[in-house]
Amino acid sequence: MRQEELKLNSSTFALTGDSSHNQAMVHWSGQNSSVILMLTKLFDFNLNSVTESSLWRSTDYGATYQKLNDKVGAKTILSYLYVSPNNKRKIMLLTDPEVESSLLISSDEGATYQKYRLNFYILSLLFHPEQEDWILAYSHDQKLYSSVEFGRRWQLVHERVAPNRFYWSKMGLDKEPGLIHLETSISEGQALYVTCKLQNCTDANKGKPFPGYIDPNSLVVQDEYVFVQVSTAGRPIYYVSAKRDVFTPMKLPKYTLPKELHVISTDENRVVAAVQEWNQNETYNLYVSDTSGVYYSLALENVVSSMGLEGNVMVDLYEVAGIKGMFLANKKTDNQVKTYITYNRGRDWRLLQAPNKDLRGNSIHCLLPYCSLHLHLHVSANPYTSGNIASRDSAPGIIVASGSTGSELTTSNVSVFITSDAGNTWRQIFDEEYAVLYLDQGGALVAIRHTPLPIRHLWLSFDEGRQWNKYSFTNTPLFVDGVLGEPGEETLIMTIFGHVSHRSEWQLVKIDFRSIFNRRCTEADYQTWHLHNQGEPCLMGVKRIYRKLKPTSRCVMGKTYSVTMTSGPCDCTEADFECDYGYERRSDGKCSPAFWFHPSSMSRSCTTGMTFLNSTGYRKVVSNNCTAGVSTEYTARRQQCPVQAPKGLHLVTSEGSLSAMLGANVTFLLFLEEGDGARTSITLDFGDGHAVTYSNVSSIEDGIKHIYKAVGIYRVTATGENSLGAETAVLYLHVTCQLEYIHLSAPFVAVRNKEVNLTAVLWPSQVGTVTYIWWIGNNTEPVITLEGSVACTFSREGVNTVTVQVSAGNTILQDRKSIAVHEYFRSHLLTFSSNLDEHNPDVAEWRLDVSRVIKNSLIQATGVKEDQLLVTVLPGLPTAAEFFLLPDKQLTEGKPEKSAAHLDQLSEVLLSALNQNLVQFTLRPGVQVTVYAAHLSAAPLVDTSENHSGSAMLMLLSVVVVGLAVFIIYKFKRKIPGLNVYAQMQNEKEQEMKSPANPTEAPPSAQQDLVHSLETLDTEFNSRPIVKWSSQVAK
Repeated sequence: MRQEELKLNSSTFALTGDSSHNQAMVHWSGQNSSVILMLTKLFDFNLNSVTESSLWRSTDYGATYQKLNDKVGAKTILSYLYVSPNNKRKIMLLTDPEVESSLLISSDEGATYQKYRLNFYILSLLFHPEQEDWILAYSHDQKLYSSVEFGRRWQLVHERVAPNRFYWSKMGLDKEPGLIHLETSISEGQALYVTCKLQNCTDANKGKPFPGYIDPNSLVVQDEYVFVQVSTAGRPIYYVSAKRDVFTPMKLPKYTLPKELHVISTDENRVVAAVQEWNQNETYNLYVSDTSGVYYSLALENVVSSMGLEGNVMVDLYEVAGIKGMFLANKKTDNQVKTYITYNRGRDWRLLQAPNKDLRGNSIHCLLPYCSLHLHLHVSANPYTSGNIASRDSAPGIIVASGSTGSELTTSNVSVFITSDAGNTWRQIFDEEYAVLYLDQGGALVAIRHTPLPIRHLWLSFDEGRQWNKYSFTNTPLFVDGVLGEPGEETLIMTIFGHVSHRSEWQLVKIDFRSIFNRRCTEADYQTWHLHNQGEPCLMGVKRIYRKLKPTSRCVMGKTYSVTMTSGPCDCTEADFECDYGYERRSDGKCSPAFWFHPSSMSRSCTTGMTFLNSTGYRKVVSNNCTAGVSTEYTARRQQCPVQAPKGLHLVTSEGSLSAMLGANVTFLLFLEEGDGARTSITLDFGDGHAVTYSNVSSIEDGIKHIYKAVGIYRVTATGENSLGAETAVLYLHVTCQLEYIHLSAPFVAVRNKEVNLTAVLWPSQVGTVTYIWWIGNNTEPVITLEGSVACTFSREGVNTVTVQVSAGNTILQDRKSIAVHEYFRSHLLTFSSNLDEHNPDVAEWRLDVSRVIKNSLIQATGVKEDQLLVTVLPGLPTAAEFFLLPDKQLTEGKPEKSAAHLDQLSEVLLSALNQNLVQFTLRPGVQVTVYAAHLSAAPLVDTSENHSGSAMLMLLSVVVVGLAVFIIYKFKRKIPGLNVYAQMQNEKEQEMKSPANPTEAPPSAQQDLVHSLETLDTEFNSRPIVKWSSQVAK
């Protein structure tokens, strides 16, 4: 029942001059301190930066504030306020880095400051949990810095650190307090887990607790557990280390096949993980572990999730404060979201019983399981606004939450509900949304309405929400922006901050609730309360009895009050045990093995002569303290380890990859599922003629390293063997090296409908498994081969373009050539006076220009039509070229015999001019070059007439191949002997990275592409290396 308005003891202070400021950060030291610091800011969302700031300080619990802008620098723009968690008197302020990068430090609760310049921008800070002066700072360029002087001096710890993936060491677990756990980025898809000494993070002092690379942004260090993720073949494998021991793959039920895994909590020596399985999109399944963090059992399916403001996943699971083992969760069933409660850490869940009556005293007809109470379980990340649900350690059993009654949780018609008996019964306290805060360690409750309208009232209850009194806290209605209570559980002073209007200054209303309590509590004001779950007093193996304030008492408990709880032991029952890993709960409540699970496999880490715990299918819920009863029946039994042959040997690389770069250190990891690891020898054959043997599995926990010295596919074989048998695992490892460039070797001119050979030359010649994609002429589909050569024919006269793309690993390179296709043609090699070699830089552009000059000289000397003559200068020295004569279409159309005769006449004309030294050109002033016809007795002018065109074409191709061999050997014979010479061919143009999705590009001019070739001829074709080399080419 509501009563008449009462007035609270309050005072209002306006932060004059800050009407434009739209953000505020408030720090209240608490711990009997009267100091409050407030940083107000104008954040420009267009510039994404702070453009104005003010710093205010109160020394009277918020009644009055002093502006400190002059003390920190009138023009200084502040962006963040930090407080040492170990010494609330130590304050740190960060300036906005857009103006200046510095920090201000105070050791007297913000009364005075010293400014220190920074040479980096701080994005976030991490204070040490025990050492008040130790801080880690993360910069905008992914560097991690440390300070042991509360920010006065900084030292670089490490570069390329993943954001929010750095952690302080934990006392009792890590070897030293100054150790840092961090994740450092190696490449786009690879990271390393590294431990570093605070002030000496050199390579010699770095630790690498996990062998091999991990997935980016996967390191989590929480309490005594460390988690990392490694993806293999697109599937993530999650590893855990307990108490800084070796990493072990987390054992979820076999067919969980997780898409995502989030660690929810690690308290009480066990892990709660939210797993999104292969068939889930918006929900997660909750799994709980044993104390090792390795073996997981299902706790609750299809828990609802949402996305947080920073893109983080928020799972609807709420741990109730003050009562261990008690959780609330929202589960989706048949597209309906329902709230469930557990009192034994997820072993059993049930729906919430809805209130019997509404606010007006009307009966609510809500029968389980068709109708129940459902709660919103979001906890506010903002300390100045309340979330949907609240509980306190100092007020066990009291939970306040927003929600609704019915068949499912709704976002409309939201009311506020309270329970005083830990979720057994609920009462409705408001029929619209209110923020409810705890006063005096839970002895009183304050409620402020959630509304966009200005308000001047709040509500108080002294009897656990049964009766509410209305109080005014200000004379002028206020738009409430946030509420801040005095730190700690006591909270008798509260600050409400808001605006009188949307354009006014911040108004800070200090409310002192001490005057409304007329006395301090005595022993007579307390009563005992028995925790239970629907009448069952044994929860988590004990009966718990709490001392709490009577609902009728209106008194101050004060700072000296502490929650007292007595407990009595309970006999163990089946309800105190959950299903062990590999077991599932049947409809009758019993645990039986899952279809995929072999109970005998649990002894796999056994050593002969030792013992192991043989599961009964049950394990006691972590932190359950029951004794006797059925404990012996359900507890795992210690048995002698069986002698067994090795079984389930796994061989992987530390990166989880099936490929490695040539010359890199490859680390092989071996896991044995079953068998005596201490007595099982391991032999690893690397497949390249090298092998190693180890006496037992435990001696290779850090992996086996090996370097391959040649490209290839290697069959790596691991064999585990003991007196009872052997087990083998095989891995096919592709060792590759980087493809640097390619060259497409093709003729400049080809005969229509005659076969042409196309060859892609690679550098280096051996790079591993290579795929060749050929785009020939106007074909819309490519030809794909594993060989570097293809044969093709062209049925259309004119210029045809050929493109080859070579795919090796993640690299795709391409080269392109244009081939002039004609029915008939003649060709001949050209040589030059020796002075041309002195001016030949052997680059493609020079050859293109000189080819044009030679063609013009030939036309001037002979009168040959321009469209009948092609000239290309060949790569290398001495300088050589080739000309091609094409038939005149107007004279010879449809008359093969005329074409042949016409080409013969033109050939005679050109050769005559060349033999008479009539073809000359001026390269530059004073450099006159004479063009000659090369004399090749083994290769006369090519005759492409119908009668013997086939043999003539073969002759041309053989000359091209032989000439190529002669030229390259001539040029490089002093550099690289033997058959590798073709790998040293000149690259004609810059190679391009190409995507297979973009196979075509604008073709260059026909003449430019014609000169881009390594098809060369040389007059020294009779030298001995040529015969040897060309014979091998012919093979």
